[in-house]
Parts: sequence; C-alpha cells; structure tokens
Amino acid sequence: MSKKYIRELFAAKNITIAGSKQHLFDAFVDDEQHQQIARQILENQQRLMDIWQYKNRLADIQQQPVTIPNATVGKPYQATLDFRQLNWSDVTWTAIEGLEEYGLQYDPATGGIQGVPVKSGDIRLKLQFRLAGGDTSAAAHEKVLPLVINPDPRSLWKSIPSDMAGPFWKADDVAEFAPLGDRFVTVASKRGRSHANVGSFRDDDYAFRHLEPSGWSVLAVSDGAGSARLSREGSRLACTGIIDYFEQFFKTAPTADIDALFGEHAAGTGTDTQKKINRLVYDTLGKAAFAVHKKLEEFAAAQQVSIKDLHSTLIFVLLKKYAFGYVIMSFGVGDCPIGLLNKDCSAVTLMNRLDVGEFGGGTRFITMPEIFTSDKFPTRFGFKLVPDFAYLMLMTDGIYDPKFVVEANLEKLDTWKAFLADLNGNNPENVALPLGAHSPESAGRLSAWMDFWSPGNHDDRTLMIIS
Repeated sequence: MSKKYIRELFAAKNITIAGSKQHLFDAFVDDEQHQQIARQILENQQRLMDIWQYKNRLADIQQQPVTIPNATVGKPYQATLDFRQLNWSDVTWTAIEGLEEYGLQYDPATGGIQGVPVKSGDIRLKLQFRLAGGDTSAAAHEKVLPLVINPDPRSLWKSIPSDMAGPFWKADDVAEFAPLGDRFVTVASKRGRSHANVGSFRDDDYAFRHLEPSGWSVLAVSDGAGSARLSREGSRLACTGIIDYFEQFFKTAPTADIDALFGEHAAGTGTDTQKKINRLVYDTLGKAAFAVHKKLEEFAAAQQVSIKDLHSTLIFVLLKKYAFGYVIMSFGVGDCPIGLLNKDCSAVTLMNRLDVGEFGGGTRFITMPEIFTSDKFPTRFGFKLVPDFAYLMLMTDGIYDPKFVVEANLEKLDTWKAFLADLNGNNPENVALPLGAHSPESAGRLSAWMDFWSPGNHDDRTLMIIS
C-alpha cells in the first residue's frame, strides 16, 4: 500500500521518472524508511477523516431537535428518549443531572424520565452523552433538552374570604352530619373556585329537618344564580322557606288520612289510591313551592330590589318511614337532580325533571311566576313508595355537571355506580367519604371530597346524602 501511495504521490506531483533513473526510483520506493513515512501519511489522513466524521456526527446530534412532552406539577409524568427513533445507536452513555429537584428521575438504561413534578419551570435539561469512538477519559458532551413543567392549575386559583360585613353574608364552606328519623344525612356546601378567586359569596344553600310527631323529614337544596346579585339570600330563603312551610303544615294537616292513603296504596286496597296520591303530591308540594315563591316576592319588594336579583333553583323532598316502606315525594325547579338508589344499588330513579337541554329551554328558577302557570308544572313532581333504599341524593349543578355531564347520564346505573365509587375514594385525589360510615367525621370528609379538580367546573358545590 505504501509503495503504491509513493508512486501515486509522485504522479500527482507531475514528477516524471526518466528511464535512466528508474532503478534509482525503485530503490527509493523499496526503502523501508520511505515506506514508513508513507504509512504515517496514510494513517494521519485516516485520523483526520475519523476526527471530522466524529465532530460532524456530534454536531448532528447537538443540532437535532428533540421534543419532550410537557409535564404538570402534581401529575404523574413519564416520557422516553427513544434512541432508536432518534437514530442515536452510536450513543454509548447518557446522564441527566438536576432532575431530582423537580421530582423527576432519569433511567439511562431505558431513556425514561418519570416521577411526579414538585415545582414548575421552563427547564433547560443538560443531557450528557458519549459517542462510540470518543475519548472516554474526556469530558462528556452536552445537549440541551427543553422541558416545560406547567404549574398545578389549582395553585393558580386564589381563596379570598368573602366579606363577612357584606349584606346577606353566609359561610364560604359548611358541612353537617345528623340523624334524620331512622336515617342519617350528610351534607356539604362549598363555595366554588370562581367565587373564591375573587372573594365573592357562596350562592348555594340547603336545609333539612325531621318533624315530630308527624314523622316526616324535609330536605331542600338551592342554587343561587351567579348572575343574580342577591341570589345567595334567595337560595337561603328558598330552603328555609320550605322547612318553615312544612313545619307549620304538619301541625294542622290531616296526617292520619295521609298515612291511611299510603297504607291502602301499599296494601293494594282502597280505590284510585294512585290518583289520590298524585293529587296529594301536586297540592301539598305545589302549594309549598308557591308559598316560597311568594315569600321571595315579598322579600324583594321589602328590599326594593327586583325578584330577579334573588333567582335561585329549588329542589326539595318529603320523606317518611312506614312499616311497609318509605314514601318519598319530590319537587324541582332548575338543573339540580334528585337521585334515589334502591337497597342493593341495582336501580336508580331520577326523582325530578331538570330544566336543561333542548326541551328544557334553559334553567328555571323558583322566583319565576310563569313556572306555576306553565303546562309543564305537573311534571315537576315525583313520588316513590319503596321497601327500602340505599341512598337519596340531592345536588346542585356544581356536582352534577362534572360528575354526570349530561342529564341522560342521571338515569344510567353505571354512571351512578362510578359516582358511588368516586365517593368511596376511587378518584385521582384518593379522597374517600366513605359511604355507609355514619359518623360525625363524614361531614368533613364529604367537604374534602368536594375539592375534586374538574377543568372548567368551578361553580359552587352542594351535595346532600341520605343513607
């Protein structure tokens, strides 16, 4: 090889060997010292090429765009530097330092980056690496990899206490656990993040009472309209108005006749008992709803404000335990559902029609006089006589929207089973009520569960569970 190189070198330099000096040139080429010089030239040429190829490859890797998916604080993260896809088969060693302070780890064997980020930032990761053929004693090469860790969206929301000196102030968060006849009620009402972020008031409200000696329990939930400036008082008046109405009603009502009617209906005796019950439900609950409407109307007049300033939905239930089972009567205006789950949670009954969707024509409020003259008014009542039940739940749309999404899901057993599992702790926050644990701590646990995160759903949340 070295002899051939010498001859080609002379030719490239246009050096002609005369015939008389051919023997001299042959001896020159055959000289071992001259061949050694030629070999060194060839080796240096090859080394130059190798160095160039190495640096060229290094530049390719350092200039190659590599995208790492964004991470979010508090959310489990996993991404992989796929060496095969990146065409980095000649990368022999890698490391990333400094990830730990962000709650992440790098596995050089798999190229995986994983963990739960603990702080946000626009990070410039330094990937250290070595290439095949490089000097292993030299410092490792570096490539900058951008990684964005977004902040936990919850941390962006403020929690500004509402002004306790403001008109019709109410507590931002309330929760209760109490016996209710032979059952228990667990309820929590929590100001939504949209209100907490600006220090405004909770608009939801609720009330409940067990009335002796009639044996009836009354339960009410109301959602004040966010656009109505005094709806927080409207929802309170709506709930307390229902309790007050039935407290007075059962002092003089023919409870023996009412009990007899339900007894005949359960036994299958008597005539037209279903028709009589329908009339009883319509008259009794309808008058109560109208009484609340009038009370709100009078309050608005006394305050010299529009009744629209008190716009609030209203759902309420009358519940009584008999020897033959439970009688449950309901009424609803607005988009707050009442759900009844049977004893083994194998069936669900939606106890009211919601004013939502194409046929609902938008939310209705107890403050609207037209609901009492509408031909849809009779559809606002519900009645069930059941031997037993597992749960009776009343909720505002702050719960319904994120957990059921659409009205149709309220009649799907699978959706309710998922909701029960959620309450029992099957959720990203691993917060459990849990259901069936009748204890004073249940109120606080329900309130904690209601802190669940749902993008775009930041309204007030109220959930009342009778179990």
